[in-house]
Amino acid sequence: MKLYYTIISFFLITSGVQAQVYGCTDPMSMNYNPNATVNNGTCTYATTSVTPESSVNLDGAVNETSGLILWNGLVYTHNDDNDINVYGIDPVTGQISSTLPVSGATNVDWEDIAQDDAFIYIADTGNNAHGNRTDLRIIRVNKTQLSNTTPQVEYINFSYEDQTDFSTANNNTTDFDCEAIVAGINNIYIFTKQWTSQQTGIYSIPKIPGNYTAQLMGTLDVGGLVTGATWIEQNNIIALSGYTVTLQPFIYLLYDYKDTDFLSGNKRKINVALPFYQVEGITTDNGIRYYLSNEHFQQGNAINTPQQLHFVDLSEYVGQYLSVMNDTFARAGIRIYPNPAADNLYIEGPVSLIGQSFYITDATGKVILTGMLESQSSQLDIATLQAGLYTVTITGYEGGSYKLAKKP
Repeated sequence: MKLYYTIISFFLITSGVQAQVYGCTDPMSMNYNPNATVNNGTCTYATTSVTPESSVNLDGAVNETSGLILWNGLVYTHNDDNDINVYGIDPVTGQISSTLPVSGATNVDWEDIAQDDAFIYIADTGNNAHGNRTDLRIIRVNKTQLSNTTPQVEYINFSYEDQTDFSTANNNTTDFDCEAIVAGINNIYIFTKQWTSQQTGIYSIPKIPGNYTAQLMGTLDVGGLVTGATWIEQNNIIALSGYTVTLQPFIYLLYDYKDTDFLSGNKRKINVALPFYQVEGITTDNGIRYYLSNEHFQQGNAINTPQQLHFVDLSEYVGQYLSVMNDTFARAGIRIYPNPAADNLYIEGPVSLIGQSFYITDATGKVILTGMLESQSSQLDIATLQAGLYTVTITGYEGGSYKLAKKP
């Protein structure tokens, strides 16, 4: 189908724009402002707790499970010391279905795992023993090579921009331990485990192999120790796992933020009803259903918690947020896909689409691409767009917008 691209008019940009009111936009918060049109990150929430819908024991080979991803129907995890295998776990039985050795790599202290379409990223970033590691790195392996006996192993080496003291510290006192990472379109984001302050520092590095200085983006007071992270980038939602000093596990949600300013939106801590569980990993495929894992923990004869995988449903907390993101288009029967997209984007829907203008804006609000939809099924060439997050808007459907992730 032929598309006619035009320069967007001033009217198109400004029509329907209302005075912006800043405040808390989440109806589930304690300080919801029904007049607010722009979330300013001030929402506060009552203390709450969620109980896992199911829990299964994990195979003894992963008694130190330390990170999770969902991939090809399995939950993949790894141990945090010496073992160089990545294990695919059947989420129903907890048994190992696949063992993928990362041959050629070493495991100094693997603490988390992340992924994109092409690669897995393993965070060899544990630093709690003395806080003075100078070999912090993220291991990158192509997914198609993981089944090979000798996969190509690449390294993303980094140091923290604000760490200047590398003298030996006491165990579990450093601010520069990391057990949580997520991989985005362009960057990897690091969430530290600040042992004394019970906060997490958020850092950014490119996800291309090389040597980098991790840039500090901000600090979040989670009131605990962050041990894992998962991200649905196009939906602006991050979930952190962790536990308090008394081993009370929690999930800390960051959502409805602007661009990659993760602290600009809602921040909600949800306790998990698993007392004395050392939760180490978290993953999701949709931002609502989550898997958590805990490593084996024993303290004397009183506490002996086996390694387990837990399933948690957070639809009560984020279901409304995720459903309204594209609610205007969904009600109109408009489908936009794929997401993430590489070269082509497709817009399909009712007859009323014909003749409507669309425009795509980048993270700064700049209009990057515009045109007219001439049929109920349109193909947009987005190959020239840089990798990143964009918003798709269609005139005639006021209030409707679609968050698009553009792949390289």
